[in-house]
Amino acid sequence: MRKDKKQLIGDEIGDEQIKLFLGVEPADDTPPSLHKLVKAYRGLRVDDFERFVGFFVEAGYDLNAKDARGQDFIAQIQDQRNAEEYIEIVRKAATSA
Repeated sequence: MRKDKKQLIGDEIGDEQIKLFLGVEPADDTPPSLHKLVKAYRGLRVDDFERFVGFFVEAGYDLNAKDARGQDFIAQIQDQRNAEEYIEIVRKAATSA
């Protein structure tokens, strides 16, 4: 886990702070849904990311959005050391949606 993520372990993050990740927009041709997922993955702890995914789905964003190379969120992060819990959250949400 990145050093900056370790520092957040004891901090309480409110729903409004988590929902801020829904407002981030890409500066390139990355699909907005994919961009939001990646930003939330990079910026949130696992528990907070799980809450984010709930808000994400509720807002109607696409868990299966793909970039120009045909990669979705899971394909983009699957080789990262601590990605498995995040991937499981997205898979679970995708089957529930």
